[in-house]
Amino acid sequence: MSTYTTTIDTPLGELRLFGDAEALSSVQLLSLHAQRRGWIEDGAPLAEAAGQLEQYFSGERRDFDLRLAPTAGTGFERAVWGQIAAIPYGETKSYGAIARALGRPDRARAVGAATGRNPLAIIVPCHRVIGSDGSLTGYAGGLPAKRTLLELESGTRQESLL
Repeated sequence: MSTYTTTIDTPLGELRLFGDAEALSSVQLLSLHAQRRGWIEDGAPLAEAAGQLEQYFSGERRDFDLRLAPTAGTGFERAVWGQIAAIPYGETKSYGAIARALGRPDRARAVGAATGRNPLAIIVPCHRVIGSDGSLTGYAGGLPAKRTLLELESGTRQESLL
């Protein structure tokens, strides 16, 4: 099956969406991804995902309703991503709390590593995962982007986003 890609502008900068004709497989900050061969630049198959992300950034959407098909991830990583996907809009959860929810209280660092490999940024809201002391820790897009997303969801977003 063909892999399609399109780029949308957001308050975080450009996001590149990837997927096939049926499901979204990856959302990446454009500055962080490497170009691959075989991608077809065509926004039509990804129009619904792009539209929902635009609604999210404009404050009109809190939950995504998309078919997802990440192409990577171990069983543990996918379990972590499932826990992250369940964190409600505007709320946060610590890496340790996720590890405990998975029945692996000793795996908070592994949860952090799995969170960093989340291929569906924003859709699977890894920006909602924080340190046990409430601090902002780790985010592939950088801590300013994480702060911006959390501010957007809390309603405290500043006009100058980054």
